[in-house]
Amino acid sequence: MEEERIYTIPLRDVTNKSPTTKRAPRAIRAIRAFLMKHMKSDVVKLDNSINEKVWERSLNKIPAKVRVKAVKEGDVVKATLIE
Repeated sequence: MEEERIYTIPLRDVTNKSPTTKRAPRAIRAIRAFLMKHMKSDVVKLDNSINEKVWERSLNKIPAKVRVKAVKEGDVVKATLIE
């Protein structure tokens, strides 16, 4: 059974609570944690497009929010970026 959802994941708290040299890695971890919580799964696979969007403007200038389409197949959640 496949379950498909679209989320807007806020990253503003990552920006406000992190030093500039750690923002992008923490944003990736925050996206993964958000999807684990909301899709109720322990295995989350992020598409390369999400990584490129977060790192697009370098390490310290991450986007304020990211729109993601998450598809759950069994116990695995696969997430891709929505433009």
